[in-house]
Amino acid sequence: MHPISRDPMLRVESLKKVFRSGESDLVLFENLSFQVRKGEMLAIVGESGAGKSTLLHIVGALDSASEGDVYCARLQVNSLPDDQAAEFRNRQIGFVWQFHYLLPEFTALENVAMPLLMRGAAWQQVEGEASHWLGEVGLEQRAHHRSGELSGGEQQRVALARALITRPKLLLADEPTGDLDGRTAESVFELIARLHRDYQLTSLIATHNLAFARRCHRVLRLHQGRAEEVSPESLLA
Repeated sequence: MHPISRDPMLRVESLKKVFRSGESDLVLFENLSFQVRKGEMLAIVGESGAGKSTLLHIVGALDSASEGDVYCARLQVNSLPDDQAAEFRNRQIGFVWQFHYLLPEFTALENVAMPLLMRGAAWQQVEGEASHWLGEVGLEQRAHHRSGELSGGEQQRVALARALITRPKLLLADEPTGDLDGRTAESVFELIARLHRDYQLTSLIATHNLAFARRCHRVLRLHQGRAEEVSPESLLA
């Protein structure tokens, strides 16, 4: 693996998230504080409903915390106005979800290019970069297939290429292998790990798959509103 920087890419300080539930408040988590250094791959584990997805949404400026702060490379993410938050997401964050969210009317190549096209770039400017990233995920031969013509594993590979075409600082992956069978999930995780190394990413991966979590640098477990760091080796695969 490439060397990990001593500098934190991400700082989460005293994070709290409260949902209003009828007459009462539901505290999803509170006093969450941790740092992720540049180059680290952090797994986030915990039961369904523990707040893994919500935490990723807050880090990626898709949701706001009730209290606390998030800093990405010294930028205070949680204080950004909506337009700057959108700019931050488009330029600094790569998202991969459990469901691929590919646009069915477009080809694999067009789907990968979409984040750059959304910036207003011309197709001629981005076609080569989209082809490069399809090659990185091993799908150059499928460039002109629509998403419905691809297998589940291929769709998730396209989604990964789309997430990385902007050359983001942070990769946020929410159960990226959750919809895939065992062998396909293994190949997608291996791909994420390789691209993490090759492109010196900083990655947060929420996963139920403890075998995958064990292969990350660090593991953060969410449980009953708290976060504790556990050693990857302590997880039972």
